[in-house]
Amino acid sequence: MKKEKVKIELPDLKKARLRRNIAVETIHYETKDEFKGMGIGRTYHIFTYGCQGNEAASEQLAGILESVGYTHAKDPYDADVVLLNTCAIRENAEQRIWGVLGQLKSRKIAHPDMIIGIVGCMPQEENATKKLEESYRFVDIVLGTHNQHHLLDLISKAHKLNQRVFEVLSTEGNILEGAPVKREYKHKAWVNIMFGCDEFCTYCIVPYTRGRERSRAKDDILAEIRGLVKDGYQEVTLLGQNVDAYGKDLGPDYTFGDLLYDIDKTGIKRVRFTSSHPRDLDTKTMLAMRDCKSVMPHLHLASQSGNNEVLKRMNRKYTKELFMEKINELRSYVPDVSITTDLIVAFPGETEEQFKDTLTFVSEAKFEGAYTFIYSPREGTPAATWPNPLTEEEKHDRLNRLMEIVNEGYLNGHKRFLDQDVNVLVDGESKNGNGMLMGYTEHNKVCHFKSDDLSLVGKIVKVHVTEVKSWFMIGELKNEE
Repeated sequence: MKKEKVKIELPDLKKARLRRNIAVETIHYETKDEFKGMGIGRTYHIFTYGCQGNEAASEQLAGILESVGYTHAKDPYDADVVLLNTCAIRENAEQRIWGVLGQLKSRKIAHPDMIIGIVGCMPQEENATKKLEESYRFVDIVLGTHNQHHLLDLISKAHKLNQRVFEVLSTEGNILEGAPVKREYKHKAWVNIMFGCDEFCTYCIVPYTRGRERSRAKDDILAEIRGLVKDGYQEVTLLGQNVDAYGKDLGPDYTFGDLLYDIDKTGIKRVRFTSSHPRDLDTKTMLAMRDCKSVMPHLHLASQSGNNEVLKRMNRKYTKELFMEKINELRSYVPDVSITTDLIVAFPGETEEQFKDTLTFVSEAKFEGAYTFIYSPREGTPAATWPNPLTEEEKHDRLNRLMEIVNEGYLNGHKRFLDQDVNVLVDGESKNGNGMLMGYTEHNKVCHFKSDDLSLVGKIVKVHVTEVKSWFMIGELKNEE
């Protein structure tokens, strides 16, 4: 039987841009009685694309499904419910999603009771949702970033009432507390501390898809982390589109630096955080990185460009000089800190000389790694309408030239640990060969070492670094004395 679509609300970029002085609502998750047990005997699979925030969201979606009896299916084509948790930052991410949907279509035809859902950032784009509505009629549910706590309700309608259900809200956003979580690891965890972004960089769709900046209450964050410590977790990564802005929406008296000091008292062994905006990185945060034993000596600070005119067109609200002042100040407090960054090449209007400024800047900043991208226009953002006369060959040439310097930074960042002992939180077996384990150092370096003792997974061990490559280090496990 052909499914009909119930159009509750579809995205509107103009509404999504609003930033009104209204109170943020905290929603406390509860499972309705009618949904309890609805997943018993049924399976699910979640595809996750994009940032760490999406990884955390997928863990919550999995928790919601498992709380009513669903079990995980390793093979997505055998699952009763398949969710694609999507990313909208770059075009290639969307292309991958359309490709996966094409593969799922034949499975859906053979098994019409399968529920296929699109969640996350991509539905918040007007044209993406219109394309799903018109060209992917086998997709059963579509929901955005503001209402994943409605997941079971939408699945129920799609399954029982034979309806296609689209629920994509263009709200500024609320905060969800208390939803169940199915964490991927038993020793490290994502912890959201805030949501949304108010920066409105001219190339970025995130402020439209994620809503206004809104901070979780510190007591809720600390309670979550204390619970993780009690459960044996070694590491948390604090998440937000702009973690440095934490607390600014709550008042001037409690900032991100204050939160780091309080988290340090919970007993968690390791604390990381992402993403950071240079404009909001303050001295208190730097001092917390110096003073708090649990806060790891690694900072990912997105620079995007090393030319001030390009930064201005990007609406980044800082100069390369201010960026350098910030990282030099941090290095004065934490001399061995590892700093990584994000960089965009071929932004509309970027000249060859402006690009060369970025190359010089990257060398001077001594980054130990970077995520590098060719500018990807996102419909609805100002930069998407600007002319960009560069050819694809010129864009890729700039990316390759940048990567040469970035790769040197990766290697130099590893070289400083050669013949040194490092502390590694063991994640699991290495993909580099049998009898090897791998994990991350305090400075967020990948380290492989010879051992087949799987009891070490989730523990912090000491490794002596014997060899370094551009992308990882190799070492020998040191015996405990």
